[in-house]
Amino acid sequence: MRYPSLMSNILSIAAGGISAASNRFEASAKRVAQDPKANIVSEVVEQKMAGAAFEANIAVVKAANKMAKSVLDILV
Repeated sequence: MRYPSLMSNILSIAAGGISAASNRFEASAKRVAQDPKANIVSEVVEQKMAGAAFEANIAVVKAANKMAKSVLDILV
């Protein structure tokens, strides 16, 4: 596998993870806002898990960018 293709795959997977985490957080927030009988404890846990997933995927993007910079530094 060529490096640009690998980087593209990594960033694509991370972007998908960011989107999924954002959607999970938004869905939980809507349940809390719209349903007075929503289980607040489980929704807080869901929101914390979505936040952690978001942060983990951001870390992947940062690591991929750092790797790309390292490769460019080697090539230049």
